[in-house]
Amino acid sequence: MKRGRKLKDTFKHQGLRQQLVNVIKTKGIKDEHVLKAIGNVPRHLFMDSGFLDHAYQDKAFPIAADQTISQPYTVAFQTELLQVKKGDKILEIGTGSGYQTAVLCELGAKVYSIERQLELFKKTSIFLPKLGYRAKKLIFGDGYKGLKEEAPFDSIIVTAGAPFVPKPLLNQLKIGGRLVIPVGDNIQIMTLFIRKDIKEFEQHEFGEFRFVTLLENKN
Repeated sequence: MKRGRKLKDTFKHQGLRQQLVNVIKTKGIKDEHVLKAIGNVPRHLFMDSGFLDHAYQDKAFPIAADQTISQPYTVAFQTELLQVKKGDKILEIGTGSGYQTAVLCELGAKVYSIERQLELFKKTSIFLPKLGYRAKKLIFGDGYKGLKEEAPFDSIIVTAGAPFVPKPLLNQLKIGGRLVIPVGDNIQIMTLFIRKDIKEFEQHEFGEFRFVTLLENKN
């Protein structure tokens, strides 16, 4: 992947990424494709300069607009639950820094991503293509509504805490499709919905996580 002079990805960075991959592996991430994607995406380039030295710690860090770049383990955990196959059509709610978007692109997914914060949307729309990550579509809008005109999706990932499960997201899944969403107010329960039929969904819960809150109708 070609990077501009300012977008440096050195052997040192690559080494630190491999250490990070080992950390999340020991925490239980098993999908080799997900681990490889985490090992390929230059996370330090998605972060504000003040946090560069911490880019490959398994921690969340602040980015613009009072949002965060998620902990790598959380990104890997959600991605593993999606069971991404090359060519899958995936809707991401909450583009944020674009780090999760890049991981999905590394896995060969066709990514449609919605961001509610205009500042982040503008920044990421310019930044991701510079790194060679081209989502099918980046949208400024309300993630609670999903993206009806592009539905149905193989899977949908929500990258911020949702106090409830938005019905449009369930409705926009293919039969057999998967929705991964952290549900709750202060502490979220990572939840997986699998669409079994038009009206039937299988639900699985995977413990507590902490996310910033998903924004609705801010404009």
